[in-house]
Parts: sequence; C-alpha cells; structure tokens
Amino acid sequence: MKRAVKKTTEKYLTENKFGMFEKKFQVFESTFEKHMTNIAKSFSKIDERFTQHDKAFELILKQMQSFTNEAREHRQTMSSLINTDVKQERTVEDLRIRIERLEMQMK
Repeated sequence: MKRAVKKTTEKYLTENKFGMFEKKFQVFESTFEKHMTNIAKSFSKIDERFTQHDKAFELILKQMQSFTNEAREHRQTMSSLINTDVKQERTVEDLRIRIERLEMQMK
C-alpha cells in the first residue's frame, strides 16, 4: 500500500508568504543600502588619497624637470668654459713659441 504524502509546503504563493518575503526584502534592502554607503565612503577616501598622491607626483616631476634643466645649463656653461680655457692655452702656447723664436733670432 502506498501512503499518501502530506504536503508541507504550499504550491502557490499566499499573502502570508509574500508578506514574509517582503519583510525580509525590506530588511535586506536597508542593510544593503547601509553597506553601499559605507563602500561609497571608503571609495571617496581612496579617491582623495589618489588625488593627494597625484599632487605629490606632479611636484616631484616638476622638481626633476628643474634639476634636469639646471644640469643641462651647468653642462653647457662648463663646456663653454672648457672651450675658452683650451683656446686660451693654445694662444699662450703659440705666444711662447713666438717668443722662443724671437729669442733665437736675437742671439
């Protein structure tokens, strides 16, 4: 003999079941909104930190560019000084040679 199985759940959605689901959904919705606002706040804090980092990186970049420009100017100045120094040494050496020739001619 087969036993008849009692139904423990109803096949259709009743008002009572819908009311329970609606209450659970309202609770879920309120907690979900709270969590979403917390997440949004944390993202805004992270965004603020990124903007601070961006400002710091811009400052570092400007400093590096100014150091590069100063180094370029220094190299140019030094190369021009070296060139003038070499030219002066050549002229002095040429003058020495001329003086030696003149001394030899006088003797």
